[in-house]
Amino acid sequence: MTAHHIVYTVDDDGIATLAIERAEKRNAMTWAMLGAFNARIADASADDKVRVLIVTGADNAFCAGTDLADLNATPESERGSRAGTREGQNIWWNLVRCPKPVIGAIDGSAVGMGAEISSQCDVRLVSTRARFAWNFSHRGLVPDTGAGSWLLPRLIGPSRALRLLYSGAFLDAAEAVRIGYADQVVAPGALREAALAEARSYLKSSPFSIRHIKELVWAGLERDVAAHMGEHRKALQACFASEDHKEGVASFLERRPAKFTGR
Repeated sequence: MTAHHIVYTVDDDGIATLAIERAEKRNAMTWAMLGAFNARIADASADDKVRVLIVTGADNAFCAGTDLADLNATPESERGSRAGTREGQNIWWNLVRCPKPVIGAIDGSAVGMGAEISSQCDVRLVSTRARFAWNFSHRGLVPDTGAGSWLLPRLIGPSRALRLLYSGAFLDAAEAVRIGYADQVVAPGALREAALAEARSYLKSSPFSIRHIKELVWAGLERDVAAHMGEHRKALQACFASEDHKEGVASFLERRPAKFTGR
């Protein structure tokens, strides 16, 4: 069993960390690990104490992709169904579905499924030795979670995405920042603190507002403007009626920090 390589913690500030810790395999994912990974995302999503989720890897690597030995031992009829299982209503990726901000703290290689997981994060902070590769074409495959073929072109543009997908070549940290795939690059030893600082900056915001903002942005990639604005108006009306909006206004008028409840 390999599920124990997925380690989940929540600190006193409500910042959760979901770490892939399988150093001997450079954090390569088995099906058991992927199941545990998705289960912990569900935990973070449902826990009102969790305000932000950081996804990272241990021992100078993010995730080397799918464990090919584990894949080879899986019947062919089950491989695609496991990799592409629909996990939500009109949303295929658990990190996208998570109503909390998701920060990818990426040190070392994010290859194959590792690159796919990184694409599903809302924000990506990387170390100088981070590098990404969607090398599915080298294995006779398409991107296994669908993130590389749907999310990646929307993040960096179709031409850049296709070049990475066709070649399977590595995208290094500096280039990832230059093309907008990564948001910040820091020294490896500074990555954890950079991710925590980023997470803490979100704690000043209303969880109710953030939940609606995230849903509008990701779902908005699928809708036309008229449909989007219909959902936008619903979200805005819900925000106006929320306790967090009342608190946000009151804290401003009273010149004090807001105490949001997420309601």
